[in-house]
Amino acid sequence: MVDKINEAEYKNPLVFHTDWGNAFEDESFIKIFASDILENYIINKRWYGGKASTLKYIEIVHSFKITSADNTYYGVLLEVNFKEAFYQHYFMPLAFLPQKDLDTNTIIAPVVMNEKEGYLVDALHQEDFRKLLFEKIIHSKKDEETKVSFHKGKKLHAKEYISSHFMGVEQSNTSIVFNDNLVLKIFRRIYISMNPDYEISRFLTERMNFKHSPAYTGSISIVFSEGNITLGLMQELVPNQGDAWKYMLEEADRIFENLSTKKIIVSRLPEIELFKRLPLKDVPHEIIDWAGLSIFLRIQTLASRTAEMHIALGSDIHETAFTPLTYNGDYSVWLKNRLTYQFQNRLNILENNLHKLDGLELELANKFLDNKKEIRKVFLDFDWTQMKSERIRIHGDYHLGQVLMNGDDFCILDFEGEPESTIRDRKVKQPPLKDVAGMFRSFHYAIYATIFNSNDKYPYTQEELFQAGEILYKYFVGVFLNTYTEVVQSGNLNIGYQKEIDFLLKYCLLEKAIYELGYELNSRPRWSVIPLTGVASIMGFNTIN
Repeated sequence: MVDKINEAEYKNPLVFHTDWGNAFEDESFIKIFASDILENYIINKRWYGGKASTLKYIEIVHSFKITSADNTYYGVLLEVNFKEAFYQHYFMPLAFLPQKDLDTNTIIAPVVMNEKEGYLVDALHQEDFRKLLFEKIIHSKKDEETKVSFHKGKKLHAKEYISSHFMGVEQSNTSIVFNDNLVLKIFRRIYISMNPDYEISRFLTERMNFKHSPAYTGSISIVFSEGNITLGLMQELVPNQGDAWKYMLEEADRIFENLSTKKIIVSRLPEIELFKRLPLKDVPHEIIDWAGLSIFLRIQTLASRTAEMHIALGSDIHETAFTPLTYNGDYSVWLKNRLTYQFQNRLNILENNLHKLDGLELELANKFLDNKKEIRKVFLDFDWTQMKSERIRIHGDYHLGQVLMNGDDFCILDFEGEPESTIRDRKVKQPPLKDVAGMFRSFHYAIYATIFNSNDKYPYTQEELFQAGEILYKYFVGVFLNTYTEVVQSGNLNIGYQKEIDFLLKYCLLEKAIYELGYELNSRPRWSVIPLTGVASIMGFNTIN
């Protein structure tokens, strides 16, 4: 239901003595819009990433017009400056509409523009504007005056606009479905550089013909001398049954229910070492009887798609951005600086939040603190001269939530990279095993989330459930790793021999678990047991007493 405008709330519009068509040439409008209007509006939007910081001021760094026969719209680039001495850039499409029958969520402010009463609104909520964007992409328009480029991808076959609507709840970006078969993602947080999601999506589709990510169909960008800024990415809409995270939670619940229905004694389940490559035929019958065959078949398929993604990302010798590289001293310095800084940050957060922990999470936290020198040493022991494998562009934020279930298959999404990383760091070529480690951490999370969310449902002690969870995790990892290494090596992607693979996996898993620790301690301390258990398992500490 559309919330109508509350007249009392909007009875005092801001008055400007300029036409809407010249608004961003008027210094007075720009100043008041950036301070009095935007500062109140932006802090409440879901896509605003500065909620944990203190806003200092907003500056309009660029604006451009997009006009239709009936209206003038603006694309506005904002620089949000924070008191903590950093800034972020955002993109906001803007419209001025005189009508009153508007959804209040779209309204930025009531204004009078040269005696015309109306409202400044988020233009994406206006169908006329969405249609305009779509048609400009179809006709692949480039505006030399505004420097805005609308690109039509090779896989875009649409001839006309039919319909549009928003996809799901607005998150860090805004996604619009066109004609029920295309999705345009408008990037709210922007960077003076090509967005990795656009860059990788277009490369996989148009250069490598990769079939297991949504096909690139178009984009919107603005060209500056400092670099191209990606404003929008259009891809095919993939039919799906939800993401792999939802699927894995359902499967994990079924598997843990099987413990009691099949009267399984956890202590008698056969164990394996972490990273042991395991062909499906070698998975013990007790494990197949407990977990079922179908989950392992799906894990094999996911491993194949992951390997094929990496083969595609690492097999181009012509395009510099995607040419594989060997390890060197510069990479080693970058890696160690980045990870020791992150480790120290998590260490400080953990020490400041110990009072929130008890039981197993407190025990593991103390074990983490007692062994901090040993953990830090793992990061510092990275010796690039021993690495024989190659680095490639990777997904960078790979987990079950980034993969759609597509029948019996999978489709890989969202190549934007790790949210905490800078845009430059997201484009650094890294071991493909970092993505694999991200997926393994996601397996670990799904298992433990199931235990936490349904602890009372299973007639076992938490210690027994954790023990069963660790066993299940190692079999998931073993089956995935066996398929992944076979497919990657058959595709001639150099990930090294077994000793190097095991070293890189341990290294990347530890990095991922420590990355997760900060989030859990800040938002749900009880769940810090998951990354802490991961660290203990990777480091070989005794997890369960």
